[in-house]
Amino acid sequence: MDNINYKDAGVDIDVGNKFVEYIKPLVKSTFDKNVIGGIGSFAGAYELPTGYKEPVILGATDGVGTKLKIAIESQKFDTIGIDLVAMCVNDLICNFATPMFFLDYYATDKLILDQSISIIEGIAKGCIQSECSLIGGESAEMPGMYAKGDFDLAGFCTGIAEKSEMDRVSKVKDGDILIALPSSGIHSNGYSLVRKLFFEKLNLDYDYEIGDKKLIDILLTPTKIYVKTFKKLKNKINALAHITGGGIVENLPRVLPKDLSAIIQKDKIKVLPIFKYMSKYIEEKEMFRTFNMGVGMILVVSPNHVEDIITNSDGYIIGELKQGNGEVILH
Repeated sequence: MDNINYKDAGVDIDVGNKFVEYIKPLVKSTFDKNVIGGIGSFAGAYELPTGYKEPVILGATDGVGTKLKIAIESQKFDTIGIDLVAMCVNDLICNFATPMFFLDYYATDKLILDQSISIIEGIAKGCIQSECSLIGGESAEMPGMYAKGDFDLAGFCTGIAEKSEMDRVSKVKDGDILIALPSSGIHSNGYSLVRKLFFEKLNLDYDYEIGDKKLIDILLTPTKIYVKTFKKLKNKINALAHITGGGIVENLPRVLPKDLSAIIQKDKIKVLPIFKYMSKYIEEKEMFRTFNMGVGMILVVSPNHVEDIITNSDGYIIGELKQGNGEVILH
């Protein structure tokens, strides 16, 4: 019997080494002054920022979900890395944490160089947008674990916060105003329903146009990153809610006291065309508990800060807080 090697088993070490060499400058472009060392060690190192009285380290992890299937089927990989970063950093800022560094886990049946580089380029772009350093990651070829052409992504982000600033619920008061920050699209939640509707029920193709955009471009629009807006306005924000899976009705209560309710005027929400289209086939209640409906982040703001927030962001008022029981009421 002839001898066999790792390549015969489906894992090409040489391609993996080339991949690492290609991505080194991409990774380095995300570094800030706190990164210690370079790429290639067993672990990434990051010096804690100074200026915190009681620093608390926070961590967030997430993936891209079945949005990956659309990227794989369309062979468009340049935006999903941004999604990966966005889903993590947008969660961190809701706890008033400033993102520091990011790591990724990329597992596939076979490492395809151009595809893999495109994915990491997206991750690097997301890190630059969120002023977060990409200090490490793992790329794994696992033939037999994944079907041909399939892969998965996971992201891990670490942030830092002042301990006294973390409890946002206690700062939320009766009469506070709810300001919506627009989403860029569907972001990275609800894609199992999206795929069911567009490709099984309606039998549409990726070139189908909604408004003036092709469906594929709408579906792969990357999740908006709100870190810079948070940094600029944090002193005027009482609380933030990242509107992900569960929509406004399930995410906003996470920052509400038990004796207050959020009263939201549905007609004030700037619903994106893609959601209006889907609403022809999906009940409104289901839409609001699955999708962001055009709202990527909700800021809870004292009335005296509303004007400053709106002037210095693309936010707009969608409601207010009143005495209640911690729920969201859509009018």
